[in-house]
Amino acid sequence: MTSSRVPVPNPLGILLELTHRCPLHCPYCSNPLELDKRSAEIDTATVLRVLDEAAELGILHVHLSGGEPTARRDIVEITAKCASTGLYSNLITSGVGPAAALLPALADAGLDHVQLSLQGTTPVSADKVSGLKGSHEAKMKFAAEVDRLGLSLTVNAVIHRGNIGEVEGFIEKAIELGARRLEIAHTQYYGWAYKNRAALMPARPEVERSIRIVEAARERLSGKLVIDMVVPDYYALRPKACAGGWGRKFMNVSPNGRVLPCHAAESIPGLEFWHVQDHSLGDIWQNSPAFNAYRGTAWMPEPCQSCERKELDWGGCRCQALALLGDASLTDPACGKSPFHSRIEALAASEAAETAPPDYIYRGPGQTVAAREHEDVLP
Repeated sequence: MTSSRVPVPNPLGILLELTHRCPLHCPYCSNPLELDKRSAEIDTATVLRVLDEAAELGILHVHLSGGEPTARRDIVEITAKCASTGLYSNLITSGVGPAAALLPALADAGLDHVQLSLQGTTPVSADKVSGLKGSHEAKMKFAAEVDRLGLSLTVNAVIHRGNIGEVEGFIEKAIELGARRLEIAHTQYYGWAYKNRAALMPARPEVERSIRIVEAARERLSGKLVIDMVVPDYYALRPKACAGGWGRKFMNVSPNGRVLPCHAAESIPGLEFWHVQDHSLGDIWQNSPAFNAYRGTAWMPEPCQSCERKELDWGGCRCQALALLGDASLTDPACGKSPFHSRIEALAASEAAETAPPDYIYRGPGQTVAAREHEDVLP
C-alpha cells in the first residue's frame, strides 16, 4: 500500500456516529460487525470540540447518526452546538424510542433537518424487516411530529428482496408524510448486509423495474419531491465514488472517536485510523495514514490507472474489493471494466434465483459476528 499524499480541499461533510445503540435489528445494518460499547463512546466535551474543529475546517454539513443518535443523553446539547457554530445539522434516526419526545427540544436547539428510515410501507412488512413489533407505527407518529414542528424531512428506504415490490409505495408514503426528499437506496452489501446477502439480493428484472418506477416518478413529481436512487453494486456497470472519493469530501467519526474515510473502512486490515483524542480533525484529514492510503489515483491498478473515469469514480469501493476479491487494492468488481465483473453478476443472479431465500439473521443487542474469511471470494 502506497500513500499518494495528494493535496485535497477540506471536507464538506462529517458523519458523527454518536452511538451504536439502536432499537432496531435490521438484517442490512450498516454498522460494523464489531460494535462499540456504550462505555467506549466519546464524551460530550470531546464531541463539542470535534464540532468546533469541523467548523474551523470549513465543513458545512454534520450528520448526527448511530445506531440511534437520540439514545445519547446529550443529543440536544450536541445539536445546539451545531447551530451555534453554523453547521447544518441532519438527524439520521429510526424514529423509534426517545426520538419523538425529543424532537421539540431538538427543534428549539436549532436542528435543521431530519432523515427518517422506513423499512416498509405497512406495519407488517416494516416490522418484519426491523425485527421490532410496533416500529412502523412509532415511525408514523414521529413523522407527524416532524411535520408539526415544520422541520425538513428526508425519507430513506433501503431496498432489498423483501421490499422491492414497495418502491411505488415508498414514493407515495414520502409524499403523504410531507417529505421534501426521498432516498431509494438499494442495499449495499457490507457488514451485516453481507452476512444476509442471500436473503436480501433481488433479481435483475426487479432492480430494473425499480429504476423505471423512480425515473417516472422523478418526472411526475418534479418540483415537489426530490428522489435520489442508489442502485445495487452487484448489478451496476460503473462503480460509485465511495463517499465522493476516498478522503476527498467526507469524514466519519465512530462512536469511540476513530476517524474513517467511510463508515465501513474498518473492515480493511492494515489501515491505521487516528483518534480525535490524539489528533485534530485537520491533522487527521491531511496526514492520517488511512485517509492517504487510497486518496487520489496513484494507488490504482490497471485498468483503473489508465481509465478516463478514474477521477469520476475514484476507483470505486475498497471495502467491496476486499469482501469479494480478498484485496482492497484491486479493481472494484462492480465496474464493467473489471476482469471480475461477470463473476459478480453471476453471484448476484445465483443468489436472487433462490426460490426460498434463507431467513434473516437479525442484529441483536450486543450481538456480533466474526468477520468472514472471504469464503465466497470470487475465483
